[in-house]
Amino acid sequence: MELNKYIDHTILKQNAVEADLDKIIAEAREYNFMSVCVSPIWVKKCAEALKDTDVKVCTVIGFPHGVHTTKTKAFETSDAVANGADEVDMVIAVGKLKDGELDYVRNDIKAVVDAAGKGIVTKVIIESCLLTDEEIETACKLAKEAGATFVKTSTGFSTGGATVHAVELMRKTVGPDMGVKASGGVRTLEDAKAMIAAGATRIGTSNGVSIVKG
Repeated sequence: MELNKYIDHTILKQNAVEADLDKIIAEAREYNFMSVCVSPIWVKKCAEALKDTDVKVCTVIGFPHGVHTTKTKAFETSDAVANGADEVDMVIAVGKLKDGELDYVRNDIKAVVDAAGKGIVTKVIIESCLLTDEEIETACKLAKEAGATFVKTSTGFSTGGATVHAVELMRKTVGPDMGVKASGGVRTLEDAKAMIAAGATRIGTSNGVSIVKG
């Protein structure tokens, strides 16, 4: 198992400064992680710094609450791709899902998928800690219907992160061909292995270096 290629090496802290990004970039180059996952303001810097590597640049859309309008999420996505993003992780409108406004949620996701365009990986953050099992299943089905590449457990900024149960349920719902990203609270090699065993194909973590070192 090439564990490094499961990892989106993540820094989304509000108070991250340029030196923090330089460190993340250097670590991503050294360990050849799958991607760096950074806030939109850092996409251009990372894309330039990593252009001679196969490390992807990932960013977040409608983050962290998912309550931006669909038009805003689509614009954020187009802007991120123009700045060099290879992957975008968008947050669903959780309240709309809970209200049963499924067409809204599906269309919200699809607008991001369409704005990203071909060749860009789209991940849908469902914030599983706020959802019932039935709602997790519904969110995953909507993401699949909208043409997203991945479903993702969490922002890491809500009441909880990834759980083995949520990852298992997400994998069961989307089937074998769609990606599942476990994010939030994955801090150790044991955590990462448990998520992968449950069906995760990507791990979002700020602890990538310690995980691959074991």
